[in-house]
Amino acid sequence: METLVFTYPAVRHIGRRTHVGVVASGDLEILLEPSPDSEAHVMIRTSVDGFGGIWREVLDRFFQRFDGLVRIEINDCGATPGTVMLRLQQVAERAVQ
Repeated sequence: METLVFTYPAVRHIGRRTHVGVVASGDLEILLEPSPDSEAHVMIRTSVDGFGGIWREVLDRFFQRFDGLVRIEINDCGATPGTVMLRLQQVAERAVQ
């Protein structure tokens, strides 16, 4: 079990909490809420150790397009990078609706 923490610059206020996914084999859940400060924060709990670099690459790509002031909690059970990006896009769409 590994916990990873990342911070990104952000500007757009998000006023809605949201949730997508489930913690299950090969999947993950994402909980999103407004950030308490002027940055986006991501905390990941993953069952697979040693993939911090891959997580950073996926999140860097996501935050190049998403500028929400959010706090994101990800609970991962071995999801692939494609699944991670899909869930991030889903939670972002729900948060700005």
